[in-house]
Amino acid sequence: MSARAIPIDKLTATEAEQELAALANEIAAHRAAYYQDDAPIISDAEFDALERRNLLIEQKFPKLIRVDSPSKTVGAKAVTRFAKHQHKQAMLSLDNAFNEGDVTEFLARARRFLALAEMAELAVTAEPKIDGLSLSISYENGSLVKAATRGDGNIGEDVTGNVLGIADIPKQLKSQNPPQFVEVRGEVYLDDRGFAALNTIQIAAGNPLYANARNAAAGSLRQIDSSVSASRPLRFFAYALGAKNGCEFVSQMALIGQLGAWGFVTNPETKLCKNARELIDYFNEIGIKRERLGYDIDGVVYKINDMELQTRLGIVTRFPRWAIAHKYPPKPATTTLEAIDIQVGRTGVLTPVARLRPVLVGGVMVSNATLHNEDFIHDLDLRIGDTVTIQRAGDVIPQITGVDKSLRPENTEVFHFPKTCPCPLSTKIHRLIDEQSGEAEVAARCSGEFDCPFQKLRHLEHFVSRQAFDIDGLGPRQIAIFVENGLINEPSDIFKLHEKRGQIEGLEGFGEVSINNLLAAIEARRDIALDRFIFGLGIRHIGHTTSGLLARNYGTFGGFRAAVVAAMGARPSDEWRRFSFIDGIGPVLRDRILDIGSPHGIKLPIKAEQAIAQIFPNPHEFEALVTAAANGRPKAAYLEFAAQDGFGEVATDALIDFFANETTTQALQRLLAQVTPLAAEKPTSASKISGKTIVFTGALQSLSRDEAKAQAIKLGAKVSGSVSAKTDYVVAGEEAGSKLAKASALGVKVLSEQEWKALVGG
Repeated sequence: MSARAIPIDKLTATEAEQELAALANEIAAHRAAYYQDDAPIISDAEFDALERRNLLIEQKFPKLIRVDSPSKTVGAKAVTRFAKHQHKQAMLSLDNAFNEGDVTEFLARARRFLALAEMAELAVTAEPKIDGLSLSISYENGSLVKAATRGDGNIGEDVTGNVLGIADIPKQLKSQNPPQFVEVRGEVYLDDRGFAALNTIQIAAGNPLYANARNAAAGSLRQIDSSVSASRPLRFFAYALGAKNGCEFVSQMALIGQLGAWGFVTNPETKLCKNARELIDYFNEIGIKRERLGYDIDGVVYKINDMELQTRLGIVTRFPRWAIAHKYPPKPATTTLEAIDIQVGRTGVLTPVARLRPVLVGGVMVSNATLHNEDFIHDLDLRIGDTVTIQRAGDVIPQITGVDKSLRPENTEVFHFPKTCPCPLSTKIHRLIDEQSGEAEVAARCSGEFDCPFQKLRHLEHFVSRQAFDIDGLGPRQIAIFVENGLINEPSDIFKLHEKRGQIEGLEGFGEVSINNLLAAIEARRDIALDRFIFGLGIRHIGHTTSGLLARNYGTFGGFRAAVVAAMGARPSDEWRRFSFIDGIGPVLRDRILDIGSPHGIKLPIKAEQAIAQIFPNPHEFEALVTAAANGRPKAAYLEFAAQDGFGEVATDALIDFFANETTTQALQRLLAQVTPLAAEKPTSASKISGKTIVFTGALQSLSRDEAKAQAIKLGAKVSGSVSAKTDYVVAGEEAGSKLAKASALGVKVLSEQEWKALVGG
């Protein structure tokens, strides 16, 4: 059975890591096609399923979250033909629900975070999810001053001139006392009549038809000539606010009412529901009415109605905790498998990609699909020329799900996975060994590492990516050209390109203006935010969120590097790790055994006894391992580093390996000679816990642990998962256990829940 076909709860760590690598590449490509080119190559439902699969795997394997994880970003970088606009408040994406269980869990998760009783009333609004283009419109004292697309969530495209012709968008708010400032959020779309009329014009002009209304709406709004946008029958539904000054609302429904009063069109299908059953009934009802609504939808959006609860719930990375999109499933399609290509990722993973005869799925043209690994191809017996089925079911990634062998052409051959990397070096591929299982991972990797041209290229692409150095005018195409012509070989070379201007001028596509702009963009990145710098290094398991955590906790690159070096000297031995991975021996039991240096006198679980008997037929071998593990226990610097909330041993080890590698550290020194990582910004408002290290333990009553952690981080504190002499406060709720005891032993100040609330003003 292939890893792709294995349910998420059955995936091994190695299978999960390989799949996350494939998903990161595929989702990034689809986002660029959707947000930048307005030409998606898979359906929205298939794309949602890709993101869903990625998120569920990350939830099960949080230590495997990648540096380029799609779960840390929204949309795609704004294209350069429009001026950029910085949103005052980020435009977030929505998490997705695909079945009734997901909807029920959304409400349960909100209740847990808010520490509400299971049966406590939690009103939720429901409205159709328009399949259009997200837009944010800024008003100052009631007058429209700016309109921008979502872009990557933080920076969008200024399309102010293009929205002035949309009748549903008021140029002046209908109010005697408008707010001083407000960002109104909503969706630009084409209704069925408008879409049909636009395609009629396309036919008359001899132009290709738009595949769906979403693409047509996006293309219409993003016209360089605003008169073209004005001639298109664009519509707008308003449904939310961004930043605001001078207006507050107690509920989502109250906000919808005010938007209507200001002159916006709001969706008349919006309804207030009291529980999950009413939400599901609404979803089914809209599903029946879907074809009669007069516009395209791809699901229903649920939002917690109470605005105060929305504020408390906050966001998690890129999704609000208080909203979710319940998606309708797409229909399957059949097409022909025309080729299987092999792509090499930044970490050397070889991923097979199916090249398909383009087929319309859910109104979107699909031309490729990730095949995950060698086993998946062999399990389905996929062959070039096969007629294949593509679909998405439940939380399964959009994929080839079947082969119609009755239509198989004669003389087709079995696909053989390469034994060497397709790079010019033709280096051998290998499979890493999982520390816990001892099994070889499914993912095949190029053994060339930094010598492999493909991996080198992917590293450089990552370095200049949006969440890293984000250098305007330096994308994958330019990187490939510069590498091919020997102008850059590693990140530090990018900052020496000004010395090679003459060589750049000789390259096709590089004129004087573009070269000037590129070199200026590079110079502008010589001073770089610390979190971007860390992320740009491309260290395995160090993602965008993790980079932000490290920057916030250590402040400067010097402080961060010193902490890693200290952890390196305090790293546990291989024997300690081997002992820790024995099935049935958890951290508490492990430490008890190692404290006394022997398993004698300690009652072991049956599961642990069976595992020990299987691994160590000779009892003396196990006792020798215990002794060695006791002597090789991790020291404080390692434990404190790994205990950072949201971190862990896998990410810690990845950092240590990076700084212990002579090749990477020398390249790092050359980079530091060219750029300066800036100290991380401190919290905007000083608080009593700024810079303090906090540990939460036990059950809190008035708020959940997650809410308390989010509150502490917002106030500038560092949240840790373990108690040490460097801990400033331990906040102890009911049934606090070993952490409370350790705090008392170390003399760390312990706060009750009430004392914590008094300290932070909550």
